[in-house]
Amino acid sequence: MSIRRKSRELALQCLYQIDQSGNPLTDVAGMSDHFDVNKKAVPYAQELLTGIQSQWGTINNMIEQHAKNWRLSRMAVIDRNILRIACFELAHMPDVPSSVILNEAIEIAKRFSTDDAAPFINGILDSICHNIRKE
Repeated sequence: MSIRRKSRELALQCLYQIDQSGNPLTDVAGMSDHFDVNKKAVPYAQELLTGIQSQWGTINNMIEQHAKNWRLSRMAVIDRNILRIACFELAHMPDVPSSVILNEAIEIAKRFSTDDAAPFINGILDSICHNIRKE
């Protein structure tokens, strides 16, 4: 498993904690100790978490615009946080190819969410990708 995948998973765990506790002060390094994560994964996870938090409203609006007939509050916590990570990367990480971002989101969904999550996430991200990136 790549360092970036581990970073995304660590960011997902932090976002999950924030979503459940309502406390935005999550320590990525502390979470990495708790989940025994490779320390090389921490910087990118922190970059994702900081970026997502700074763009929280914009990212949530983007997801809701492309999630037909779904409110963010009705989505599974894991799914909406996978979408947040991918949306941030699509909008703010031009060095990461869209195909990699979408594939990573789908693979993380397969690992952490339900069987229905991967197609759901793929559909939303495909729409967002076509809107953000003209590749």
